[in-house]
This record gives sequence, structure tokens and C-alpha cells, in this order.
Amino acid sequence: MTTVLIVDDQPMQRFGFRMLLESQDDITVAGEAGNGSEAVRMTAELRPDVVLMDIRMPGLDGIEATRRIIASGARTRVLILTTFDLDEYAYAGLRAGASGFLIKDALPEELLSGIRAVASGDAVVAPSLTRRLLDTYADRLPSAGTTSADPARDPRLAPLTDREREILTVIGQGWTNAEIASRLHVAESTVKTHVGRILAKTGARDRVQAVILAYDTKLVSPA
Repeated sequence: MTTVLIVDDQPMQRFGFRMLLESQDDITVAGEAGNGSEAVRMTAELRPDVVLMDIRMPGLDGIEATRRIIASGARTRVLILTTFDLDEYAYAGLRAGASGFLIKDALPEELLSGIRAVASGDAVVAPSLTRRLLDTYADRLPSAGTTSADPARDPRLAPLTDREREILTVIGQGWTNAEIASRLHVAESTVKTHVGRILAKTGARDRVQAVILAYDTKLVSPA
């Protein structure tokens, strides 16, 4: 059973999400929060699998709430909801540690599959769309953490083998596992193994965060 905390300052929006989620046999609503401060507090108390996080709320917004939830070390994953697919707030949410984002007018089945994907450890945002976000906003928003001018010297990449660094680079370029397997002439299962090791060695929570790491360490530069 996947537990979800719904965070939105609009009661009717929360009601709609609750009705949808409670219609599913494998999803249950752990609670509702009307702002970011409540979201942080309730996540610590309820420990939901997924927080469905609105961005624009009075007081503590969804970005800062996401940052605090992730910084706490909680196993909870955050799925950002935004109005526009290339919204700078969505980008900031990803940088804060969210596992992906969906547009608020997504189809019900898209929202449900997104929650299930995030709960299982996958990223909701497609690699190519993640790169589009980063290309659009990388020069506009401050970088999260220390950015190295030389990838070879960045300590976050030190544990990686040459092949793993190569695969992280093409992940950052938006390649899918199938594309990596085809172009590097290896089995897709081998690529998945490499990706898993990259995430484990770098501490990246999912593929979205791996793409951001590739940008932060200058393995990939904005187009």
C-alpha cells in the first residue's frame, strides 16, 4: 500500500485528489496539508511514501518544504505539481530534491502512475524533459551545492569507474536506457546495473537527480 500526503492550499483541489486516490486499492491518503510548514511537520509525523506537493502556497512554499523534507533524510519522495511544464518553480523543485513533477491538469491515470513510479523509486520526469528544464533554467537559478569547474576533480564523481562516468554523462544528455544500450553496444540489463551503481555511489535518489548531478559537475553543459 502506497501512502500519500496531499499538500495544496486549495481545499477543493485536495478534495479532488483525495477522491481519486481513495478510489485505488493500492493507494491510501495519509493526510492533507494546506501549506509548506504543515507539509514538513506532517511528513515527519506520518512518514508517507509520497508527498503530492503544490508549489505556490502562502507562507512556506512547496520548494522550500521539499528542500526541508529531503534534507531531513526522510525516505519520503516528493512529487511536485505545477501549472506549466517548463515552469522555473518546477525546476527549482527538482533541484530541491523532488523525484519529478506533473502538470496539474494531467489525466487521472497519469497522476496515479506518477505516484506509483515515485513510490517505487523511479523518476516521473522523462530524461529528455528534465534536460529541457535544465537547459532552460541552468543559467538563471543558483546552483545547489558546490559546482566544480573540472569534472575530473569533483569528489562526487571519484567513486565512479570510467564506464559509469560515461553513462552518467549520457544520462545527463537525455539518453534512455535503450539508447545507451544501443549506442554503447551493451545489453539494456547491463545499463540498468550501471545506472543502479551510479545512483548508489553518488547518493543520487533517482534518475532526475543523476541528471542534475551531471550538470552540477560539468559533465554536461546547457545547450
